[in-house]
Amino acid sequence: MTSKSQRFNLLLPWLDVLAVTAWGILMLKYWLTGKLNLLIHPNYFGLVVVAGIGLIIVGLFKMQELWQRRRRDMVPNVQHMTLFPPGWGGALLLTAAILGFIFTPQVFASDKALNRGVSDLLGTSRIKPQAFRASIRPEERSLVDWVRTLNVYPEPDAYTGQKAKVQGFVIHPPDLSKEYVFLAKFVLSCCAADAYPVGLPVKLPASQEQYAPDTWLEVEGQMATDNLSGKRQLTIVANSVKKIPQPQNPYSY
Repeated sequence: MTSKSQRFNLLLPWLDVLAVTAWGILMLKYWLTGKLNLLIHPNYFGLVVVAGIGLIIVGLFKMQELWQRRRRDMVPNVQHMTLFPPGWGGALLLTAAILGFIFTPQVFASDKALNRGVSDLLGTSRIKPQAFRASIRPEERSLVDWVRTLNVYPEPDAYTGQKAKVQGFVIHPPDLSKEYVFLAKFVLSCCAADAYPVGLPVKLPASQEQYAPDTWLEVEGQMATDNLSGKRQLTIVANSVKKIPQPQNPYSY
């Protein structure tokens, strides 16, 4: 029993060290493979890179220390050697890191957006007002720019006839008829946990095919006011609709 207990005490510090090193490598992997933008705002990339390098350095330093102790046949003191409280904390962190290597972060899809009502998608007070650009030409506004503009001046008739060229993914709200789709994008303020969707309804041309949810589209047309779900809404009347690949960075900031 004593021998098993000693081996267990020897294993605990190694789990902690491997967990710290694995998390450092995982952070750098997400950064190098371009997946970090699916998780956090680009403003925090530098912090993640520094943290990843720091964790790897700490992990390698502790690994060397543990190896030297093992070569001297010394049983490490768990209270002083572990980076976390004694127990299975290191094992859980290591398991989480391994899962991070196996499963790739995914872009939020229409099912998450549909958890919010259409009225919430059309505008939200969470969009930062300082990002609004009043001088931008209508045809140069992104989908998020249009929503920001509506937040500043919500009267849809004010935009009737203005040109629009926007990109986003398709949502099919249950209360919209088949001639409409909802075009949306997620806005990332800090990290994926606080991402929220915004968008606008699009009236498709009469002969237009039906698009599956989460299909990315580029829509060109002009603005009009439609009565949707019992409410006057700014709507893009599409002249041209084409499928596009999902952007490498699908979020707006």
